[in-house]
Amino acid sequence: MQFKDIIGQESVKNRLRQAVAESRVPHAQLLSGPAGVGKLRLAIAYAQYIACEHRTAEDSCGVCPTCLQYTKLQHPDLNFAFPIVKTDAGDTCDDFMPRFRELLLSDRYFDLDDWYRTLGVETKQGMIYEKESSEILRKLSLKAFSNGYKVMIIWQADKMNAQCANKLLKLLEEPPEKTLFLLVTEHPELLLPTIISRVQPVNVPRLEEETLVNGLLTEHSAMSRTDAADIAHIANGSWLTAVRLADEDEQNRSFFDDFVALMRNAYTIGQIRDPQRKFEALRTLREWSLRMADAKVGRERQKAFLQYAQRQVRENYVFNLTHSAPSEHTPDQLARLNYQTADERHFSERFAPYIHDGNIDAIVEQLDRAEQQITQNGNAKMIFFDLCLQLIVLIKR
Repeated sequence: MQFKDIIGQESVKNRLRQAVAESRVPHAQLLSGPAGVGKLRLAIAYAQYIACEHRTAEDSCGVCPTCLQYTKLQHPDLNFAFPIVKTDAGDTCDDFMPRFRELLLSDRYFDLDDWYRTLGVETKQGMIYEKESSEILRKLSLKAFSNGYKVMIIWQADKMNAQCANKLLKLLEEPPEKTLFLLVTEHPELLLPTIISRVQPVNVPRLEEETLVNGLLTEHSAMSRTDAADIAHIANGSWLTAVRLADEDEQNRSFFDDFVALMRNAYTIGQIRDPQRKFEALRTLREWSLRMADAKVGRERQKAFLQYAQRQVRENYVFNLTHSAPSEHTPDQLARLNYQTADERHFSERFAPYIHDGNIDAIVEQLDRAEQQITQNGNAKMIFFDLCLQLIVLIKR
């Protein structure tokens, strides 16, 4: 994988190239940033650039034996660790490496949900287990195949459990000579402070809208620039989101329908005075919560919906602010302040007035709390129904 294969991120690429040119490659670096901006691909391209036998000032050559091995992700000095779910198929990353390699070589960006779907374990949450730390220690203690670096890329490093992370602390502090750790995460705040203190941070920012537009027009030759610009705006700097929106991702459409059903029912129940009608409406909301809590939905998808709901609540709040008060901005300018699809904006035209200063913080707090409880393997049926009851009260304000 080469730098030229990665969309945008020129400033990050320049920083990484400069470190190599000046022989100042830190032994442990943390690439952090939002999902879908190219962090993992940058880590691999960086490792290949360091190992390349004939690199230029801009990129690895792509044709030397080392580059060819990196292109297939089969160089003996390139190692990966990533979240897995223990099964009869294995309990270390090596057991799942063929599937991980296949996903990486599919030439598309992916996230944790995509990886879990590849594993066929959407209803479980992956982890980098304690045993993996022993595997990492073993691999990095071996003599390098070439005279270059032994590289360990830890994808979704925040998924290391405490035992694994603690075992790696000494190795991060005193690594073998020419060892390169590249930790990749979307949630650096979940890493142990002792891990953070031992790595050099590399912020991988959101992509610029124009970069997304040009990428979409390259991928979808029939797409108009106007449509590409709308998608790029909504994607908010994520190439992964942009691609999914362009492909009319089914999950996002499903999330929108679930969000509308939740908010409409919560509002409606708050307006009903007749006890019998209120009971029937509550039953409808109970059925919604049971459907969302179904084990087939999976905890990662449940968390993804709650994240989507938080974003939509914030967008409705912004919509309310920009449309309820006199403004010098044109309707087109106001629309640009919202990161929503046409269907989402249409719903916001009527729903946004109910998201205001008096309840925005409390609603987002309830959604965030539900997400954290799902993450902690709480009872999903109770979590979603409790969320429904809280929203009935909050949306009435």
